[in-house]
Amino acid sequence: MAKFELKLPKMGESVAEATITSWLKEVGDTIEMDEPVLEIATDKVDSEVPSEVDGKLVEKLFETDDVVQVGQTIAIIETDSEVEEPAALDIEDEPAEVTEVEETVEQAKATVSTSASEDYSDSSRFYSPLVKNIAKEEGISLEELEKIEGTGKEGRVTKNDILDYVENRDKKDQAASASGKSVETSDLESKVSQQPEPVVSGEDQIIEMSRMGKMIAHHMVQSIQTSAHVQSFIEVDVTNIWNWRNKHKDAFQKQEGEKLTFTPIFMEAVAKAIRDFPMVNISVNEDVTKVIKKKDINLGMAAALPDGNLIVPVIRNADRLNLVGMAKAVNDLAARARKNKLKPDEIQGGTYTVTNVGTFGSIMGTPIINQPQVGILALGAIRKMPSVIETPEGDFIGIRYKMILSHSYDHRVVNGALGGQFVQRVAQYLEGFDKDREI
Repeated sequence: MAKFELKLPKMGESVAEATITSWLKEVGDTIEMDEPVLEIATDKVDSEVPSEVDGKLVEKLFETDDVVQVGQTIAIIETDSEVEEPAALDIEDEPAEVTEVEETVEQAKATVSTSASEDYSDSSRFYSPLVKNIAKEEGISLEELEKIEGTGKEGRVTKNDILDYVENRDKKDQAASASGKSVETSDLESKVSQQPEPVVSGEDQIIEMSRMGKMIAHHMVQSIQTSAHVQSFIEVDVTNIWNWRNKHKDAFQKQEGEKLTFTPIFMEAVAKAIRDFPMVNISVNEDVTKVIKKKDINLGMAAALPDGNLIVPVIRNADRLNLVGMAKAVNDLAARARKNKLKPDEIQGGTYTVTNVGTFGSIMGTPIINQPQVGILALGAIRKMPSVIETPEGDFIGIRYKMILSHSYDHRVVNGALGGQFVQRVAQYLEGFDKDREI
Protein backbone atom coordinates (compact mmCIF):
# COMPACT_ATOMS: atom_id res chain seq x y z
CA MET A 1 0.00 0.00 0.00
CA ALA A 2 1.17 3.53 -0.79
CA LYS A 3 -0.14 6.86 0.33
CA PHE A 4 -0.76 9.69 -2.13
CA GLU A 5 -0.89 13.32 -1.06
CA LEU A 6 -3.71 15.19 -2.81
CA LYS A 7 -2.62 18.82 -3.12
CA LEU A 8 -4.50 21.98 -3.95
CA PRO A 9 -3.65 22.44 -7.65
CA LYS A 10 -2.41 25.65 -9.21
CA MET A 11 -5.42 27.57 -10.53
CA GLY A 12 -3.84 30.49 -12.35
CA GLU A 13 -1.07 32.97 -11.72
CA SER A 14 -3.22 35.34 -9.67
CA VAL A 15 -4.80 32.66 -7.42
CA ALA A 16 -2.81 31.80 -4.30
CA GLU A 17 -5.47 30.22 -2.09
CA ALA A 18 -8.94 28.72 -2.04
CA THR A 19 -11.67 28.02 0.50
CA ILE A 20 -13.03 24.50 0.88
CA THR A 21 -16.78 24.74 0.38
CA SER A 22 -17.67 21.05 0.71
CA TRP A 23 -16.21 17.55 0.79
CA LEU A 24 -17.69 15.20 -1.80
CA LYS A 25 -15.96 12.16 -0.28
CA GLU A 26 -15.62 11.01 3.32
CA VAL A 27 -12.86 9.07 5.03
CA GLY A 28 -13.14 5.42 3.99
CA ASP A 29 -14.76 6.16 0.62
CA THR A 30 -13.33 4.58 -2.52
CA ILE A 31 -12.17 7.08 -5.13
CA GLU A 32 -11.51 6.62 -8.82
CA MET A 33 -8.96 8.58 -10.81
CA ASP A 34 -10.34 11.97 -11.98
CA GLU A 35 -13.32 11.66 -9.63
CA PRO A 36 -14.03 14.90 -7.69
CA VAL A 37 -13.03 14.71 -4.04
CA LEU A 38 -13.99 18.19 -2.81
CA GLU A 39 -15.31 21.53 -3.97
CA ILE A 40 -13.36 24.76 -3.53
CA ALA A 41 -14.03 28.44 -4.09
CA THR A 42 -11.71 31.30 -4.93
CA ASP A 43 -12.67 34.95 -5.27
CA LYS A 44 -13.07 34.21 -8.99
CA VAL A 45 -14.79 30.88 -9.48
CA ASP A 46 -16.03 27.69 -7.81
CA SER A 47 -14.52 24.40 -8.96
CA GLU A 48 -13.83 20.77 -8.01
CA VAL A 49 -10.56 19.06 -7.10
CA PRO A 50 -10.33 15.61 -8.70
CA SER A 51 -8.21 12.71 -7.52
CA GLU A 52 -5.10 11.90 -9.51
CA VAL A 53 -5.15 8.21 -8.50
CA ASP A 54 -7.45 5.29 -7.71
CA GLY A 55 -7.65 4.51 -4.02
CA LYS A 56 -9.35 5.13 -0.69
CA LEU A 57 -9.59 8.40 1.22
CA VAL A 58 -7.87 7.81 4.57
CA GLU A 59 -7.47 11.34 5.94
CA LYS A 60 -8.85 14.84 5.39
CA LEU A 61 -6.42 17.52 6.51
CA PHE A 62 -8.83 20.45 6.34
CA GLU A 63 -12.48 21.05 7.07
CA THR A 64 -15.21 22.96 5.24
CA ASP A 65 -14.60 26.74 5.24
CA ASP A 66 -10.85 26.30 5.80
CA VAL A 67 -8.55 28.41 3.62
CA VAL A 68 -5.87 26.37 1.82
CA GLN A 69 -2.80 27.59 -0.04
CA VAL A 70 -1.95 26.39 -3.55
CA GLY A 71 0.39 23.40 -3.27
CA GLN A 72 -0.72 22.37 0.23
CA THR A 73 -1.70 18.78 0.91
CA ILE A 74 -5.43 18.63 1.59
CA ALA A 75 -6.05 14.89 1.80
CA ILE A 76 -4.31 11.51 1.94
CA ILE A 77 -5.40 8.76 -0.45
CA GLU A 78 -4.29 5.15 0.04
CA THR A 79 -3.51 3.33 -3.19
CA ASP A 80 -2.83 -0.30 -4.08
CA SER A 81 0.38 0.48 -5.98
CA GLU A 82 3.36 2.71 -5.58
CA VAL A 83 2.67 6.23 -6.81
CA GLU A 84 5.38 8.58 -7.90
CA GLU A 85 4.47 11.99 -6.54
CA PRO A 86 5.94 15.36 -7.45
CA ALA A 87 7.87 17.02 -4.70
CA ALA A 88 5.99 19.72 -2.83
CA LEU A 89 6.94 23.30 -3.67
CA ASP A 90 7.75 25.83 -1.00
CA ILE A 91 6.78 29.48 -1.27
CA GLU A 92 9.78 30.21 -3.53
CA ASP A 93 8.90 27.34 -5.86
CA GLU A 94 12.09 25.40 -5.02
CA PRO A 95 11.90 21.60 -4.66
CA ALA A 96 11.47 20.31 -1.11
CA GLU A 97 12.41 16.86 0.18
CA VAL A 98 9.64 14.30 0.41
CA THR A 99 9.14 13.49 4.09
CA GLU A 100 7.09 10.95 6.00
CA VAL A 101 3.34 11.30 5.62
CA GLU A 102 2.93 12.02 9.34
CA GLU A 103 5.30 14.99 9.15
CA THR A 104 3.56 16.32 6.01
CA VAL A 105 0.20 16.07 7.78
CA GLU A 106 1.40 18.20 10.67
CA GLN A 107 2.91 20.77 8.33
CA ALA A 108 -0.31 20.97 6.32
CA LYS A 109 -2.34 21.58 9.46
CA ALA A 110 -0.09 24.41 10.58
CA THR A 111 -1.17 27.95 9.83
CA VAL A 112 0.54 29.20 6.70
CA SER A 113 2.18 32.58 6.42
CA THR A 114 0.85 34.92 3.77
CA SER A 115 2.69 36.85 1.12
CA ALA A 116 -0.36 38.87 0.12
CA SER A 117 0.17 41.56 2.75
CA GLU A 118 2.21 42.06 5.93
CA ASP A 119 0.34 45.13 7.14
CA TYR A 120 -1.69 43.15 9.69
CA SER A 121 1.01 40.78 10.91
CA ASP A 122 0.89 42.18 14.46
CA SER A 123 -2.52 40.65 15.02
CA SER A 124 -2.88 37.37 16.88
CA ARG A 125 -6.01 36.71 14.85
CA PHE A 126 -5.77 34.82 11.54
CA TYR A 127 -6.72 36.68 8.36
CA SER A 128 -6.56 35.14 4.89
CA PRO A 129 -4.51 36.89 2.18
CA LEU A 130 -7.74 37.82 0.40
CA VAL A 131 -9.20 39.49 3.51
CA LYS A 132 -5.94 41.36 4.08
CA ASN A 133 -5.88 42.58 0.49
CA ILE A 134 -9.45 43.86 0.72
CA ALA A 135 -8.68 45.57 4.03
CA LYS A 136 -5.60 47.20 2.54
CA GLU A 137 -7.46 48.40 -0.57
CA GLU A 138 -10.31 49.82 1.53
CA GLY A 139 -7.99 51.53 4.01
CA ILE A 140 -9.17 49.47 6.98
CA SER A 141 -6.81 49.73 9.94
CA LEU A 142 -5.79 46.77 12.08
CA GLU A 143 -7.86 48.18 14.94
CA GLU A 144 -10.91 48.32 12.64
CA LEU A 145 -10.24 44.83 11.30
CA GLU A 146 -10.05 43.40 14.81
CA LYS A 147 -13.59 44.63 15.53
CA ILE A 148 -15.20 42.88 12.56
CA GLU A 149 -17.27 39.93 13.69
CA GLY A 150 -16.32 36.81 11.74
CA THR A 151 -18.77 34.14 10.64
CA GLY A 152 -16.15 31.63 9.53
CA LYS A 153 -14.72 28.75 11.46
CA GLU A 154 -13.55 29.76 14.95
CA GLY A 155 -14.78 33.30 14.28
CA ARG A 156 -12.59 33.81 11.24
CA VAL A 157 -13.36 36.86 9.10
CA THR A 158 -14.49 35.70 5.68
CA LYS A 159 -14.55 37.62 2.42
CA ASN A 160 -18.28 38.24 2.77
CA ASP A 161 -17.81 39.53 6.33
CA ILE A 162 -15.34 42.21 5.27
CA LEU A 163 -17.32 43.14 2.14
CA ASP A 164 -20.46 43.57 4.26
CA TYR A 165 -18.49 45.72 6.67
CA VAL A 166 -17.15 47.89 3.84
CA GLU A 167 -20.61 48.32 2.33
CA ASN A 168 -22.16 49.32 5.68
CA ARG A 169 -19.26 51.65 6.44
CA ASP A 170 -19.68 53.36 3.07
CA LYS A 171 -23.39 53.87 3.75
CA LYS A 172 -22.58 55.46 7.09
CA ASP A 173 -19.95 57.73 5.55
CA GLN A 174 -22.37 58.85 2.85
CA ALA A 175 -25.07 59.58 5.42
CA ALA A 176 -22.62 61.56 7.54
CA SER A 177 -21.52 63.64 4.52
CA ALA A 178 -25.12 64.32 3.52
CA SER A 179 -25.97 65.59 6.99
CA GLY A 180 -23.40 68.40 6.62
CA LYS A 181 -21.90 67.91 10.08
CA SER A 182 -19.38 65.58 11.66
CA VAL A 183 -20.76 62.91 13.92
CA GLU A 184 -18.96 60.66 16.36
CA THR A 185 -18.90 57.01 15.31
CA SER A 186 -20.97 55.96 18.30
CA ASP A 187 -23.60 58.59 17.48
CA LEU A 188 -23.52 57.67 13.80
CA GLU A 189 -24.52 54.09 14.51
CA SER A 190 -27.61 55.25 16.33
CA LYS A 191 -28.55 58.15 14.03
CA VAL A 192 -28.02 56.71 10.54
CA SER A 193 -31.13 54.84 9.49
CA GLN A 194 -30.35 51.37 8.19
CA GLN A 195 -32.40 49.59 5.58
CA PRO A 196 -35.43 48.26 7.47
CA GLU A 197 -35.74 44.53 7.83
CA PRO A 198 -38.47 43.16 5.54
CA VAL A 199 -41.64 42.01 7.25
CA VAL A 200 -41.92 38.22 7.10
CA SER A 201 -45.28 36.51 7.46
CA GLY A 202 -45.81 32.95 8.49
CA GLU A 203 -46.11 31.70 4.92
CA ASP A 204 -43.13 33.57 3.44
CA GLN A 205 -40.05 31.59 2.52
CA ILE A 206 -36.62 32.88 3.56
CA ILE A 207 -33.91 31.84 1.09
CA GLU A 208 -30.22 32.26 1.88
CA MET A 209 -28.34 33.86 -1.01
CA SER A 210 -25.61 31.69 -2.50
CA ARG A 211 -21.99 32.70 -2.13
CA MET A 212 -21.83 33.63 -5.82
CA GLY A 213 -25.10 35.53 -5.56
CA LYS A 214 -23.67 37.66 -2.76
CA MET A 215 -20.51 38.32 -4.78
CA ILE A 216 -22.52 39.35 -7.85
CA ALA A 217 -24.69 41.67 -5.75
CA HIS A 218 -21.60 43.34 -4.33
CA HIS A 219 -19.96 43.72 -7.75
CA MET A 220 -23.10 45.24 -9.28
CA VAL A 221 -23.42 47.87 -6.54
CA GLN A 222 -19.69 48.59 -6.71
CA SER A 223 -19.88 49.13 -10.48
CA ILE A 224 -22.78 51.57 -10.25
CA GLN A 225 -20.94 53.50 -7.52
CA THR A 226 -17.73 53.57 -9.59
CA SER A 227 -18.76 54.31 -13.19
CA ALA A 228 -21.03 56.96 -14.69
CA HIS A 229 -23.24 54.66 -16.75
CA VAL A 230 -24.59 55.97 -20.09
CA GLN A 231 -26.31 53.97 -22.83
CA SER A 232 -26.50 54.23 -26.61
CA PHE A 233 -28.92 52.08 -28.66
CA ILE A 234 -28.98 51.16 -32.33
CA GLU A 235 -31.22 48.95 -34.45
CA VAL A 236 -29.52 46.46 -36.74
CA ASP A 237 -30.77 44.53 -39.76
CA VAL A 238 -29.31 41.02 -39.44
CA THR A 239 -31.32 39.38 -42.25
CA ASN A 240 -28.18 38.38 -44.16
CA ILE A 241 -26.69 36.78 -41.04
CA TRP A 242 -29.95 34.97 -40.25
CA ASN A 243 -30.20 33.49 -43.75
CA TRP A 244 -26.48 32.65 -43.98
CA ARG A 245 -26.50 30.78 -40.67
CA ASN A 246 -29.61 28.78 -41.57
CA LYS A 247 -27.98 27.84 -44.87
CA HIS A 248 -24.66 26.72 -43.38
CA LYS A 249 -25.33 25.51 -39.81
CA ASP A 250 -25.73 21.82 -40.73
CA ALA A 251 -22.64 21.78 -42.93
CA PHE A 252 -20.70 23.66 -40.25
CA GLN A 253 -21.56 21.10 -37.58
CA LYS A 254 -20.70 18.22 -39.91
CA GLN A 255 -17.40 19.81 -40.95
CA GLU A 256 -16.24 21.23 -37.60
CA GLY A 257 -18.13 19.13 -35.07
CA GLU A 258 -19.47 22.37 -33.55
CA LYS A 259 -22.85 24.10 -33.45
CA LEU A 260 -22.95 27.40 -35.31
CA THR A 261 -24.84 29.94 -33.21
CA PHE A 262 -25.19 33.69 -33.75
CA THR A 263 -22.87 34.48 -30.82
CA PRO A 264 -19.50 33.92 -32.57
CA ILE A 265 -20.67 36.06 -35.50
CA PHE A 266 -21.56 38.89 -33.12
CA MET A 267 -18.32 38.45 -31.17
CA GLU A 268 -16.34 38.67 -34.40
CA ALA A 269 -18.01 42.00 -35.25
CA VAL A 270 -17.38 43.38 -31.75
CA ALA A 271 -13.69 42.45 -31.90
CA LYS A 272 -13.35 44.20 -35.27
CA ALA A 273 -15.07 47.32 -33.94
CA ILE A 274 -12.78 47.42 -30.90
CA ARG A 275 -9.81 47.29 -33.24
CA ASP A 276 -11.27 50.37 -34.99
CA PHE A 277 -12.01 52.16 -31.70
CA PRO A 278 -9.33 51.00 -29.23
CA MET A 279 -10.28 53.64 -26.65
CA VAL A 280 -13.23 51.52 -25.54
CA ASN A 281 -10.70 48.79 -24.71
CA ILE A 282 -9.32 50.58 -21.65
CA SER A 283 -9.49 50.71 -17.88
CA VAL A 284 -9.05 53.60 -15.43
CA ASN A 285 -6.54 53.93 -12.62
CA GLU A 286 -7.74 54.26 -9.03
CA ASP A 287 -7.65 58.06 -8.73
CA VAL A 288 -9.14 58.54 -12.23
CA THR A 289 -6.13 60.43 -13.58
CA LYS A 290 -4.89 57.94 -16.17
CA VAL A 291 -6.37 55.38 -18.56
CA ILE A 292 -4.72 52.06 -19.36
CA LYS A 293 -5.07 51.24 -23.04
CA LYS A 294 -5.15 47.45 -23.40
CA LYS A 295 -2.98 45.79 -26.02
CA ASP A 296 -5.05 42.60 -26.21
CA ILE A 297 -8.73 42.33 -27.02
CA ASN A 298 -10.11 39.83 -24.50
CA LEU A 299 -13.89 39.54 -24.83
CA GLY A 300 -15.95 38.56 -21.81
CA MET A 301 -19.02 36.49 -22.65
CA ALA A 302 -21.75 36.57 -20.01
CA ALA A 303 -23.15 33.05 -19.53
CA ALA A 304 -26.08 31.89 -17.41
CA LEU A 305 -25.48 29.18 -14.82
CA PRO A 306 -28.02 26.48 -13.89
CA ASP A 307 -28.76 28.25 -10.58
CA GLY A 308 -29.67 31.49 -12.38
CA ASN A 309 -26.44 33.33 -11.60
CA LEU A 310 -24.15 34.72 -14.29
CA ILE A 311 -20.47 34.13 -14.95
CA VAL A 312 -18.27 35.82 -17.56
CA PRO A 313 -15.66 33.56 -19.20
CA VAL A 314 -13.12 35.34 -21.39
CA ILE A 315 -12.19 34.74 -25.03
CA ARG A 316 -8.56 35.86 -25.22
CA ASN A 317 -7.19 37.65 -28.28
CA ALA A 318 -10.63 37.48 -29.87
CA ASP A 319 -9.57 39.67 -32.80
CA ARG A 320 -7.08 37.01 -33.90
CA LEU A 321 -9.69 34.24 -34.25
CA ASN A 322 -11.49 33.34 -37.45
CA LEU A 323 -15.16 32.37 -37.29
CA VAL A 324 -14.38 28.67 -36.74
CA GLY A 325 -11.99 29.48 -33.89
CA MET A 326 -14.49 31.88 -32.35
CA ALA A 327 -17.28 29.29 -32.54
CA LYS A 328 -15.12 26.67 -30.84
CA ALA A 329 -14.12 29.09 -28.07
CA VAL A 330 -17.72 30.23 -27.49
CA ASN A 331 -19.12 26.70 -27.37
CA ASP A 332 -16.36 25.36 -25.14
CA LEU A 333 -16.58 28.16 -22.56
CA ALA A 334 -20.39 28.12 -22.51
CA ALA A 335 -20.53 24.34 -22.03
CA ARG A 336 -17.97 24.32 -19.21
CA ALA A 337 -19.61 27.34 -17.55
CA ARG A 338 -22.89 25.41 -17.29
CA LYS A 339 -21.02 22.52 -15.63
CA ASN A 340 -18.98 24.75 -13.26
CA LYS A 341 -15.80 23.49 -14.95
CA LEU A 342 -14.18 26.86 -15.68
CA LYS A 343 -10.70 27.59 -14.38
CA PRO A 344 -10.06 30.85 -12.47
CA ASP A 345 -7.83 32.19 -15.25
CA GLU A 346 -10.67 31.76 -17.75
CA ILE A 347 -12.91 34.33 -16.06
CA GLN A 348 -10.40 37.13 -15.56
CA GLY A 349 -8.43 39.47 -17.77
CA GLY A 350 -11.40 40.55 -19.88
CA THR A 351 -11.16 43.98 -21.52
CA TYR A 352 -14.73 44.30 -22.89
CA THR A 353 -17.91 42.28 -22.25
CA VAL A 354 -20.84 41.13 -24.39
CA THR A 355 -24.09 39.85 -22.90
CA ASN A 356 -27.03 38.30 -24.76
CA VAL A 357 -30.21 39.60 -23.14
CA GLY A 358 -32.19 38.32 -26.11
CA THR A 359 -31.81 34.72 -24.93
CA PHE A 360 -34.93 35.12 -22.81
CA GLY A 361 -36.82 37.36 -25.23
CA SER A 362 -35.68 40.81 -24.11
CA ILE A 363 -35.49 43.21 -27.04
CA MET A 364 -32.92 45.41 -25.28
CA GLY A 365 -31.24 45.97 -21.93
CA THR A 366 -29.08 48.41 -19.96
CA PRO A 367 -26.31 46.16 -18.67
CA ILE A 368 -24.02 47.12 -15.79
CA ILE A 369 -20.34 47.49 -16.65
CA ASN A 370 -18.05 44.65 -15.59
CA GLN A 371 -15.35 46.48 -13.63
CA PRO A 372 -12.60 47.48 -14.29
CA GLN A 373 -13.76 47.61 -17.93
CA VAL A 374 -15.45 50.71 -19.35
CA GLY A 375 -18.03 49.17 -21.68
CA ILE A 376 -20.48 46.31 -22.16
CA LEU A 377 -22.71 45.48 -25.14
CA ALA A 378 -26.14 43.86 -24.78
CA LEU A 379 -27.54 41.85 -27.71
CA GLY A 380 -31.34 41.98 -27.97
CA ALA A 381 -33.64 39.33 -29.37
CA ILE A 382 -33.76 38.90 -33.16
CA ARG A 383 -37.28 39.60 -34.39
CA LYS A 384 -39.16 39.67 -37.69
CA MET A 385 -40.15 43.28 -38.32
CA PRO A 386 -41.73 45.30 -41.14
CA SER A 387 -39.11 47.58 -42.61
CA VAL A 388 -38.70 50.18 -45.34
CA ILE A 389 -36.34 48.75 -47.97
CA GLU A 390 -34.62 51.18 -50.32
CA THR A 391 -33.93 50.07 -53.90
CA PRO A 392 -32.98 51.88 -57.14
CA GLU A 393 -36.58 51.35 -58.24
CA GLY A 394 -37.98 52.96 -55.10
CA ASP A 395 -38.84 52.13 -51.50
CA PHE A 396 -41.11 49.31 -50.39
CA ILE A 397 -42.13 47.53 -47.18
CA GLY A 398 -40.63 44.12 -46.48
CA ILE A 399 -40.09 41.67 -43.62
CA ARG A 400 -36.58 41.83 -42.15
CA TYR A 401 -34.81 40.24 -39.18
CA LYS A 402 -33.76 42.98 -36.76
CA MET A 403 -32.26 43.36 -33.31
CA ILE A 404 -31.27 46.18 -30.94
CA LEU A 405 -27.75 46.65 -29.63
CA SER A 406 -27.45 48.40 -26.24
CA HIS A 407 -24.06 49.85 -25.38
CA SER A 408 -23.42 50.80 -21.73
CA TYR A 409 -20.20 52.76 -21.21
CA ASP A 410 -18.36 54.69 -18.53
CA HIS A 411 -19.00 58.35 -19.22
CA ARG A 412 -16.01 59.38 -17.10
CA VAL A 413 -13.70 58.33 -19.92
CA VAL A 414 -15.92 57.41 -22.89
CA ASN A 415 -17.89 60.33 -24.29
CA GLY A 416 -21.15 60.06 -26.20
CA ALA A 417 -19.49 60.38 -29.59
CA LEU A 418 -17.11 57.48 -29.00
CA GLY A 419 -19.77 55.34 -27.32
CA GLY A 420 -22.19 55.94 -30.20
CA GLN A 421 -19.63 55.50 -32.97
CA PHE A 422 -18.45 52.22 -31.52
CA VAL A 423 -21.88 50.57 -31.40
CA GLN A 424 -22.62 52.03 -34.84
CA ARG A 425 -19.48 50.32 -36.19
CA VAL A 426 -20.60 47.00 -34.71
CA ALA A 427 -23.93 47.46 -36.50
CA GLN A 428 -22.17 48.27 -39.78
CA TYR A 429 -20.11 45.07 -39.59
CA LEU A 430 -23.25 43.04 -38.91
CA GLU A 431 -25.32 44.63 -41.65
CA GLY A 432 -22.41 44.33 -44.08
CA PHE A 433 -22.00 40.60 -43.43
CA ASP A 434 -21.10 38.79 -46.65
CA LYS A 435 -24.03 36.49 -47.43
CA ASP A 436 -21.80 34.59 -49.91
CA ARG A 437 -19.13 33.93 -47.28
CA GLU A 438 -17.62 30.45 -47.20
CA ILE A 439 -17.27 28.49 -43.96
